[in-house]
Amino acid sequence: MRILAIYNGEYGQRHIENITQHAPPHWEIFTWKAAANFPLIIDYPEDFIPPDLPQADLVLSFAEQKGVAELLPEIAQRTSAKAVIAAIDNEAWLPRGLARQLRGWLERIGVACATPKPLCSLTESDFGVTRRQRISYHSNEISEFARHFGHPQFQVIVNELTRCIIQVEVQRDSVCGCARFVANGLIGVNVEEAEEKTGLLHHHYPCLASMGIDVDFDDTLLHVSGNIFKDELGEMIKPYKRVQYIAPGKRSED
Repeated sequence: MRILAIYNGEYGQRHIENITQHAPPHWEIFTWKAAANFPLIIDYPEDFIPPDLPQADLVLSFAEQKGVAELLPEIAQRTSAKAVIAAIDNEAWLPRGLARQLRGWLERIGVACATPKPLCSLTESDFGVTRRQRISYHSNEISEFARHFGHPQFQVIVNELTRCIIQVEVQRDSVCGCARFVANGLIGVNVEEAEEKTGLLHHHYPCLASMGIDVDFDDTLLHVSGNIFKDELGEMIKPYKRVQYIAPGKRSED
């Protein structure tokens, strides 16, 4: 699969470095560093796109400027891309209204589009957009990418005597590489403390999702992302955690 990854800052650069390091050998990854600033209205997208972009099956947008989203339909056509993933880890970089427009623009030209919010909500069949809403998609290219990067997925081995984690296999990494970092930090941690430790590791990586309150979640996207990690890990260690039951006492006669 041929991938064109677009970035214009540290956020996207770290994603690209992780993908490049851990991608399957049959992937070809090309990059384009877009401009840091764009005019408020882009009348001619072709004026902002280099003429020598490579052909690609999938376009990844990690841009920190919403003007790049307006270029994506033209980029998809020029590169003959069949699908686009535009990350939303900050509402300022890709507002919800523009994300809806982008999905519509691309659908009209026969290009699949995923706008996962946050990026680590992406799975092989759908992605998150609000606290309670997920959008499904049908794209072999996006699914192929999401088999390796997106919603973190772990396989955990626990010592049943000590109830400490002895091995964590990352079955699907987050795009930024945070899942691998978290997995390495969980070795030797007791299952009762593992979810809290997961949240701390996620924060210390650090996650680059927005720390401003997002109205679609009534929370920061950084916290939403951290909860995705903690929930995933929690499911893996649930069989090993002790469940405490509280027996009701008898009522006093006095």
